[in-house]
Amino acid sequence: MHGERAFAAAGLSGALLALSFPTFGHPASAWVACIPLLIALHDIKSVRRAFWLGLTTGAVYFGGTLPWLTAVMVSFAGFPQLLGVLINGLLVAYLALFPAAFAVMVVVLCRRLGSLGLLGAAPLWLTTELGRLWILGGFPWELIGYSQTDVLPVAQLASLFGVHGITLLVLFVNSVLALALVGPARYRLRALASAGGVVVVVVAFGMARLADNRLVQAGDPLRVGLIQGNIPQDQKWDGDREAQILARYSELSRQSTAAGAQLVVWPESATPFSFESHPASEEIRRLARDASVDLVFGSTQLRLEPEFQLFNAAFALNQSGETSAVYHKMHLVPFGEYVPFRSLLSFVGPLVEAVGPFSPGLRANTIPVGSHQVSVAICYEVIYPALIRDFVRNGSELLVAITNDAWYERSAAPHQHFQQAAMRAIEQGRYLVRAANTGISGVVDPYGRVVRRSELFVTTVVTEDVRLLTQLTFYGQVGDLPAYLCLVLTAVAMVVARRPRATRGSP
Repeated sequence: MHGERAFAAAGLSGALLALSFPTFGHPASAWVACIPLLIALHDIKSVRRAFWLGLTTGAVYFGGTLPWLTAVMVSFAGFPQLLGVLINGLLVAYLALFPAAFAVMVVVLCRRLGSLGLLGAAPLWLTTELGRLWILGGFPWELIGYSQTDVLPVAQLASLFGVHGITLLVLFVNSVLALALVGPARYRLRALASAGGVVVVVVAFGMARLADNRLVQAGDPLRVGLIQGNIPQDQKWDGDREAQILARYSELSRQSTAAGAQLVVWPESATPFSFESHPASEEIRRLARDASVDLVFGSTQLRLEPEFQLFNAAFALNQSGETSAVYHKMHLVPFGEYVPFRSLLSFVGPLVEAVGPFSPGLRANTIPVGSHQVSVAICYEVIYPALIRDFVRNGSELLVAITNDAWYERSAAPHQHFQQAAMRAIEQGRYLVRAANTGISGVVDPYGRVVRRSELFVTTVVTEDVRLLTQLTFYGQVGDLPAYLCLVLTAVAMVVARRPRATRGSP
């Protein structure tokens, strides 16, 4: 495939990848999304051309999944539309480098192995997703494996190998189908049979795990109340509305405790003030005491010694109204809570002026709820699988996520965010409860089934029973080790593929 047709194929792959995710997409799209790109790559020799084809795929992929970032910068940072588009474009261009690297590696492998090199696409793609997870702090939004979160028989694979295992499965099927279309006829039937067999085994495992269902009866019960205050973003830090905002959260909390809630969770940055330094904090402590309830909520914490530090924090109050623990957010949002390369990108500074430069937390500590331990992930921290596993390894029996998705308005972002959070429940075999300022709030069981979820931009309370669980999944025990073995395999394959072939008759 040459010329414009190759770039059209690359663009089609990017569009199909974007259409694998909410709200306009469908999970089936992911199973064929990379086929056009792989077909375009399999018979070219130029790594430069491969780079541009992969970059095209990435630009369409991320341009299609992240358009809401422009709206955030225009609506809430006051940026002109053109500047918002420019900054969003810079992020999309950076992320597109990862599919570009994938395309280069596919071509290198195919130059050595012919069309059989296409079968290396799965570990190659996963390697680039690992890069996206860690390089420059990481931005692992909508890894391909997340596309199958709602396909529960397939999604159960995450309990063994995490979201990365699902990415491997989906890309393996893509590569086999591509090989069947362009590879030697003698390989097609065997390749298709192998892929079909793998999918059947995965689905059979998933259906068996769902039917087993033992985790929804294990452990100790806990009734949790999730408070969706629905405070507009432009009012959250309005000093004149402090009393009104606090009264709303207090009233909703009383409704939840009246319904039997033992743990009440407010969203990220729920208090319109820094909790420890404001007189109204006593009213929140009194709420916990009067209702004899554990309370978790988001606020800021300021430290002046040994240096100035501002944290996006989760506070836990026990039934006596005392602070039992504080967790500091470890993964900060680029261009939301800090500006990467601030000296080079000083023109985006206004985006964070309202909240100041946050400092990252250093420890994945858990929070006591009675005699049990739970964990709190703040905002998009929940899309970091290793962090959530650290919480569980440190004793977390329930995954709590608090967020403020008001920034994203009615875009696809709140739906994408909730979908990625649900994957953590499957990986760790834990209930996940999520309190979001404007939604989506909800409860997900250890199999990824959504027990209950709220609508966007409504003031509501979600009160549900969960179980406090201690058993580790296989993924909880081994983590991303299999994924990093794929990275090693990729590195070895690239070294071997780039070695000159031995000439016939040479010693």
